[in-house]
Amino acid sequence: MEDGAREWMLAMRAEDYPRAWALSARDLAARDPAKRDDPGVPYHQRWVWDGRPFDGRDVLVRCYHGLGDTLQFARFLPALAARAGGVTVEAPERLHPLLSSVDARLSLVSFDHARPLPPAECDIEITELPFALRRRPDAMAIPYLRATPAAVPGDVIGLCHQGGDWDPSRSFDPRLLAPIAEGGRCVSLVPEPSPLPVLNPDGCPFSMDATAALVAACDLVITVDTMIAHLAGALGRPTWLLLKAEPDWRWNPAKIDTPWYPNMRLFVQQSPGDWAGVIARVGRAIAARNASLTNNERSDHGDDCGTVSSRVLG
Repeated sequence: MEDGAREWMLAMRAEDYPRAWALSARDLAARDPAKRDDPGVPYHQRWVWDGRPFDGRDVLVRCYHGLGDTLQFARFLPALAARAGGVTVEAPERLHPLLSSVDARLSLVSFDHARPLPPAECDIEITELPFALRRRPDAMAIPYLRATPAAVPGDVIGLCHQGGDWDPSRSFDPRLLAPIAEGGRCVSLVPEPSPLPVLNPDGCPFSMDATAALVAACDLVITVDTMIAHLAGALGRPTWLLLKAEPDWRWNPAKIDTPWYPNMRLFVQQSPGDWAGVIARVGRAIAARNASLTNNERSDHGDDCGTVSSRVLG
């Protein structure tokens, strides 16, 4: 990592946002305007906003990063819409139902990698919004996305052990979660068959609507650093995030909480690759959580522990 990028990351982790914004402004001033939204660069590596004013203008928000990034930074869309003349969000179509639940006047357009929209009065990539707006992540209301919960039994824990293929070190063998799945009602949030004793052994369908409904119904989500973490956090669900020893820039490994999602708790590897140690700590935390539940709360859940498959995930 270059020195400037590391300095910015440390400022963000320290929640020193004025410092991070000053570094971003310095980088923006040093950029070649001819390289803005450069089609010769992969989408996720492009910069889009050139610093031009957006108040009262038609703004095009381009979602060039992953699904999780889009969900994470969607929290800033209401603040942008309050200042812009109009906001069009160019995002993957599968995210449109969720983005339409944001409390803001937005026009949603499908992002076609081969034919992106032409420039508007002001273009900005969605991850550039906190810098452009000078807004802290914890200044935005949670939840900012909404989904109708699926019909599942009470006190269900959602499990996700698998991150994106581009960083296999974020994922681990699902069998490490067996003690958790065997100790209570769990659903898999991974779109493939699960070896665990979960209520949906075929896994979660590859459908954003079904996934959001299942996440919204969970009393707790336990997940690695992937889209599911941002979906659960944006929906306001209690979330335990399992992180590798040196996580992504947005998570501070020295803390157990995060300004991005107030209902999220961080479990970070104490040494690289030690997922077993992380799961052991999660197991102890679940035991403490279960002990805090009253007998009445637990008795309300009944004894129906059958599968939920098509009834829930349809």
